[in-house]
This record gives sequence, C-alpha cells and structure tokens, in this order.
Amino acid sequence: MVAAMPMDELNITPAYVHMLILRARAVMVQEETVTPDTGENPIDDEVPDTLQEEPDDLTREELIEELEGLDAEQLAELVALMWLGRGYAEPEEWESLVRLAEERRKTSTCDYMLDHPLVADYWAEGFDKLGYGTLLD
Repeated sequence: MVAAMPMDELNITPAYVHMLILRARAVMVQEETVTPDTGENPIDDEVPDTLQEEPDDLTREELIEELEGLDAEQLAELVALMWLGRGYAEPEEWESLVRLAEERRKTSTCDYMLDHPLVADYWAEGFDKLGYGTLLD
C-alpha cells in the first residue's frame, strides 16, 4: 500500500469526494443502467434500460451545481483522481497528473467527468491508490 499524501497537499477532502461519489453513482444508476438480455422469455426482459427520471429528481443538476462550485484546482484534482483510478498514471505522478488536468481543460470539466459512466468508481480507486483507503467501506 502506498503511504497517504499529507492532507494539506490536497484541496479536496476524502469526505467531500465520498459525497461526490455517492451523488455520481445515483446519477449513473439513472442514466447508464442497462438491463442484460437474459435470453429467456422476451416478455420478462421488457423493462426499461434506464430508471425513469422524475421531474422533481434533481440528482444530476445537483451534482453539476456541486462540481461547478469547485475551484479550478479542485476540479483538476478530481480529473486527476479519475485518471489515476483508470490506471493512466501512478500515485507518484500525482502532481504532474494534476498539472496535466489543468493544462488540458478545454471543455466543461463537469461534462467531461460525467461523460464517464464509471467516474465514481474511478474517483474511489484513485483515492485508494493515493493511500487513503477505500472510501466506500
């Protein structure tokens, strides 16, 4: 296990990332759930591929607002966590990964992250790789 980074090196806390992970998972459940074809009775397979979004369900909008409320450095850290969780770099490359995320920002960071259906898992894996442990135990 990699030793944890000092907390003062991060601009976003594990507790905050944990909250974002939970919100992102709620969004992804609604938007990306695909029901596998079991190959048995087709009538049994006729369920929606995604959960119905109710007009008063603001989960995605709330997550976007939360992300838009972060400063550029915090957003860069979330992108770097996502990349780290995906295996694009090693924990020792954290600082350069954050700088790269800052440099490559050309579109909405929120859209970029939410376009990845596994973003919540990548964030959790990235924090684990940094030595903070699994956030969702």
